[in-house]
Amino acid sequence: MNGDGWVGTIRGKPGLGDSAERTRAVTERDIALFTEITGDRNPLHYDREVAAGSVFGGLIVQGGITSGILNAIVAEDLPGPGTVFLGVEWKFVKAVYVGDVITGRVEVTAVRDDKPICTLATTVRNQHGAVCLSGSATTYTAKLR
Repeated sequence: MNGDGWVGTIRGKPGLGDSAERTRAVTERDIALFTEITGDRNPLHYDREVAAGSVFGGLIVQGGITSGILNAIVAEDLPGPGTVFLGVEWKFVKAVYVGDVITGRVEVTAVRDDKPICTLATTVRNQHGAVCLSGSATTYTAKLR
């Protein structure tokens, strides 16, 4: 190992501008599974009548579902296996609705030379290209054996 912490990781050191995306459709099952884990039973996620009468006009998914696609990208694609979030700063700028198809994207904006730490620009867009979540994240990639 040369001391930078990236040697021995599956993918090696990411470069500035590297990016990765994932796309998936959001379903009512996602809401149910997220609720099972978190206990979030907000009527905006479950009660069609209440949600229809709200500013949203329909059932929306929990923010954790929207941001969850970024967890998958960071852990599986870029930086990749062994990576965890150290910090995130996200703004939820548009609701994600049941049936939306979301695309999460991360792009490397900084890489530390002394440790396996990256800063990422993060976005989640819906099928119309509208930004639903934007912000940044700092990640650490643990050495995997």
